[in-house]
Amino acid sequence: MRTARTESYESVKALGVPHVCLDEIYEKSRSYRTLYKNLAAAVAGFGDGTAYCVDGSAGEDNSVKELSKKRGVKLSVIEGVSKVSAAVDAAGFSGCSYQAVSAYELAETRLTAPLVVYDMPDREIAGDVKLALMDRFGDEKEVLYICGGRSKRIPLYELDRQEEYDGTSAVALEKPELLDKKRFDLADLEEIVVRLRRPDGCPWDKVQTPESIRMNAVEEAYELVDAIDSGEEGKILEEAGDILLQAVFQAVMAEERGAFSLADVTTAECEKLISRHTHIFGRDKASDEAGALSVWEKNKMKEKHQETFSDAVNDVPKVFPALLQAQKVAKRVEKGGWGFSSYEEAERKMAEELTELKAARASGDKKKIASELGDVLMCAVNLGREAGADCEEALLDTVNKIKRRFTAYEKAVLADGRDVNALSEEEKEGYYRAVKEAEEK
Repeated sequence: MRTARTESYESVKALGVPHVCLDEIYEKSRSYRTLYKNLAAAVAGFGDGTAYCVDGSAGEDNSVKELSKKRGVKLSVIEGVSKVSAAVDAAGFSGCSYQAVSAYELAETRLTAPLVVYDMPDREIAGDVKLALMDRFGDEKEVLYICGGRSKRIPLYELDRQEEYDGTSAVALEKPELLDKKRFDLADLEEIVVRLRRPDGCPWDKVQTPESIRMNAVEEAYELVDAIDSGEEGKILEEAGDILLQAVFQAVMAEERGAFSLADVTTAECEKLISRHTHIFGRDKASDEAGALSVWEKNKMKEKHQETFSDAVNDVPKVFPALLQAQKVAKRVEKGGWGFSSYEEAERKMAEELTELKAARASGDKKKIASELGDVLMCAVNLGREAGADCEEALLDTVNKIKRRFTAYEKAVLADGRDVNALSEEEKEGYYRAVKEAEEK
């Protein structure tokens, strides 16, 4: 017997036939996926001639499906009465496509509607089902509660507030119309963009091209970074959604021209994550962050067919801001042996470049001044890297610090009835020190 915790077990028990219940395997299994495999292994271990009884239809039982995959097992299936069919009939889903899921499998299932959830014999399990469905469909979604051959419509949040539960208890959800939905997924976002792009869609959206909105992705990326820096979860949620929209928009336009689809995008990204994390999904080893990054870089070069370090250097996106490009290039040339052995060496190089900038300035040659200034800035990047700092973040933090301190500085000067442009150097220094000390307290 798969379990003694069903009403159907009582009829087997009444027969007086010697039997074994496998309930202890439930307690030992870490997830339902391993449970089904463990149940199948246990049944196979009893040998030929074993009768394995499950509640409902054997074709709906995942442990039976696992058992059928085992080599050397002779399996003869005698179908029982489906636990799903009554709920499907009550919901009116017969003859159409629907998803049927056991309540015990919800956590490991990607849910779609129309949907029937069965195996809901008590209030506690009904509560678990409610939470899983509310996260996907919203707490006020109208559902059909089915129990003992009767059914009634209730809001989803009332699923664990019913008077009666038994082995026939189930819940059915119809597929909602787009505008009636309270929760949406990636497929819904794609559907909305497709509608906006139709000839009768939005006048702005339908005329966009990959080129016309390419910079939107850059702007949205910066806005997401700004939201993260603000620490406001609502802003992060919104800006993450805007980034996602840009990816979906590009995928929809690509499918229109027959290049690729959103499914191709998600497939390629998942394949990349798997192939680059061979220390998780393969045979490579990585015990710390540095080891993980090393494995990632190795797999990345292999994937991109980068046979030399120059290939990697020239692969740095040209659309990156200059400072970010400089940091990426410095990191990649260092892997090819072209870097500094220490912070002190980078510091000496900075002093050398400052001397050359001074000479260029004295010459008045603007082209040479710009060239030497670029060398100084590149040296600053190498100094930052050798010191273990992220140059882009460091400069942004300093810019924000200057904005913050100047605002406080000007406010203090104006509060004294003074003009910021009419202060002596000594007075400027006094105001600045006061602002700095106040900030550092």
